Amino acid sequence: MPDLSIPSALKRPPQSILFVCSENSVRSPMAEALTRKIIGNTVYVASVGLRRGKIDSFAAEVLREIGIEGGLRAPRAFEDFEDEAFDLVVSLTPEARDRIAELARGVPTELAYWPTPDPTQVEGTRETVLNAYRAARDGLARRIRELFMTSGAP
Repeated sequence: MPDLSIPSALKRPPQSILFVCSENSVRSPMAEALTRKIIGNTVYVASVGLRRGKIDSFAAEVLREIGIEGGLRAPRAFEDFEDEAFDLVVSLTPEARDRIAELARGVPTELAYWPTPDPTQVEGTRETVLNAYRAARDGLARRIRELFMTSGAP
């Protein structure tokens, strides 16, 4: 199976990115907020879930730790963006990857799959749970930086 972590066909930085996960409450909104922090407003970035979830307070907290205040907005569902085109669609869960691959057949959009563990599944102390959220945040930030270094962005 090909490596879908960094799209190989990107010759230039994408001008629009859509991050997709299952509920748009943790991983995809964190990826959206992180992209804005890392590259600014030079790229149109959005996030959706296959289903509409609820804002997650732990996700908001770990974003605040790195200076992203108010980085999470109300969760959106895929149908909110189904009429829009994106240069790159990044799936963060297996469910999102499968659904996006099905929907993108014949559409000239780059697809990437960045498997990101679900921190909501971690149990334990508050610090243990926060560490799982931090790991998801930091892993997404690393991939975003790699994407823009690989595609020729400054």
